[in-house]
Amino acid sequence: QAQLVESGGGLVQAGGSLRLSCAASERIVSINAMDWYRQAPGKQRELIATITGVSTTNYADSVKGRFTLSRDNAKNTVYLQMNSLKPEDTAVYYCRADVALTTPPWRSDYWGQGAQVTVSS
Repeated sequence: QAQLVESGGGLVQAGGSLRLSCAASERIVSINAMDWYRQAPGKQRELIATITGVSTTNYADSVKGRFTLSRDNAKNTVYLQMNSLKPEDTAVYYCRADVALTTPPWRSDYWGQGAQVTVSS
């Protein structure tokens, strides 16, 4: 079964750091582009960062300069490094990727299960 598995969420004090991972399962050959979203309680899901297949990145103004995306193609994993965390970063974080598959339909789009990040003041 193809899926994206997130890990690395948790509770951290303001100013601290966390690293989220989004790893592809065995049926996924490669991750093309990946987006990261977050959804805070009572708010709409927000796109915060994107990484392309050639590792070009873009960030929302709310996280620019504090969050960094990177990828390890050998591990089929993308990392979201979050530094200088603020209470307003508290949310469930989701990865979403366009991936190549080992079987038909050969290409598809998947979401991770979400990772809770809580930043205390």
